[in-house]
Formats: sequence, C-alpha cells, structure tokens
Amino acid sequence: MKIYCGDNYEAMGRIAGNIIAAQVILKPDCVLGLATGSTPLSTYKTLVEKYENGDLDFSKVTSVNLDEYKGLSGDNDQSYRYFMNTNLFNHINIDKSRTFVPNGLEPDSEKACKEYDAVVASVGGVDIQLLGIGHNGHIAFNEPAPFFSKGTQCVDLTQSTIDANKRFFEKEEDVPRQAYTMGIGTIMSAKKILLIAAGEEKADIMAKAFAGPITPEVPASVLQLHPDVTVVGDKAALSKLLELV
Repeated sequence: MKIYCGDNYEAMGRIAGNIIAAQVILKPDCVLGLATGSTPLSTYKTLVEKYENGDLDFSKVTSVNLDEYKGLSGDNDQSYRYFMNTNLFNHINIDKSRTFVPNGLEPDSEKACKEYDAVVASVGGVDIQLLGIGHNGHIAFNEPAPFFSKGTQCVDLTQSTIDANKRFFEKEEDVPRQAYTMGIGTIMSAKKILLIAAGEEKADIMAKAFAGPITPEVPASVLQLHPDVTVVGDKAALSKLLELV
C-alpha cells in the first residue's frame, strides 16, 4: 500500500488527479472506476483542468460508476449520473455512451444488478478504481455486514449514510432509502485501487480500515488484501493512520 499525504483537501485532489491522469496517459483506452460524493470533487477539478490545458485526452476512455440511488432518474439533480455529468463528463471529451452508471429506474433489483455486472464484465474490468470511505468504513454503498458482498447488489442505506447524504437534499425524507452498488468482489477485481479521504472526521475510520483487523464490519478493511492500493488523504484524515504504519 502506498500512502500520499496532501497538506489540505485541494492538495489531496491534485495528487489523486495526477494518479488518474497518469493512467489515462499510459493507457488511453483505459477503464476508470469512478466515485461520487463531496470527496472526489477536487480530484475531478484537477482532471478537468488538465483536459482544458491540453494535457489529457479522454476520447477513448470508458468509465463505470460505483453506484446509483434506486428510484432516481439520470436527470434528477441528486442522481449520481447527474453528478458525474455536472462535475466531470460535461467538461471533458469523454464519449458519454461509454460512461456507465447503474440504472436507478429499474424497479427489479435482481435484473438491475445482473445487468450492471454484465456491463462491468463487458468493458473488460476496471484499470483503476477511485473510492471514498464512509464514516462507518463503507466503500461505495457496501455497509458494515456479516460478510463481504460479491457482485452488484441493492442495499438498504443505514441511518448514518442517510444522515451523511441528507445535506444534498432539501429534506431528509427526500433521501432515497436504497441504492444499487458494486459489490466488494467487483471492487477488489480492479487492477488498481485509489482511495481518497479528507477531513478530521475520517481519521478514526482510516486508521481502523488500514491498520486494523480485516472484517466485513469495516468494509474498507478488505482493501488490505488488494495487491495495488494507493491511499491519498489530507493531513487531517491521515493523522492517526500515519502513526500506525
């Protein structure tokens, strides 16, 4: 595991953006696994700036996103498809027909999950998977559980995750209670993992995930078993982990 520490959130984003940019330069037709939420925003900002400066070409890139709220259409401003379009895809020369997000409008959970597993398989797997980490150690929407999940699944969101996401909605009642998410097995099949974290509130879980026991009660802890993991954080998020490694 490689760990890079930025002085602040913006520095974290620049480091992570540079790592993804290197992947695109080395393999122009790579498959990027992408994440949503507030943490990746500075990373995506870095990628957009590099594209605008003429340093990156996304025309042959394929992307697969980790998750989508069940029940939200792609044009809903709280959907993850909308988030990706607004914060990255609309600002670079990626072919949107090769940008994949689970179908939040598919009511049949089993069908939606099978279809997304087929999508990931059809693109040949993920070259580098970008991840954030939740306060309870969740990656994507894989919440603490008795076992590690395998493929795409429909999950009930925990109250802590709903609380963390309600700031994006007008009121808590508007936060969807379910989501389609890549499973741990799919995430672990990526050739490279890039996990980013920012803020003092992530310090405890980062230490627990990367310097504690491997357990499905801390889903991110499974990343200790992956052969190529890079962790990028700001000083606050990495403060306790760096004392232990």
